[in-house]
Amino acid sequence: MTTRIRSGTRKNRPVEKRGGEPAAGAPASLTVREIDVLRLLSRGYTYFEISKQLGISLHTVTSHIKKSYRKLGAHSAAEAVTRAADLHLFDQTKDG
Repeated sequence: MTTRIRSGTRKNRPVEKRGGEPAAGAPASLTVREIDVLRLLSRGYTYFEISKQLGISLHTVTSHIKKSYRKLGAHSAAEAVTRAADLHLFDQTKDG
């Protein structure tokens, strides 16, 4: 009996921003949108305020933050923001 292994599953795909482009030089593979969300989080915006600022749903903000935490190995907003800043991720995209 042969077991087939599926390649290219969702977990194995490279992370890309909307439009298919990866975040420019992001060592942690964060998308541009995830970086934007973290930048606003670092400025003290609430999830609701971030959703309004970026024109996305509250659920999408939460999803971006969860993915960012996982990619950065963070367990809190402060830790995620600190790691993103240490990786100079906020310097790589426009300052919104």
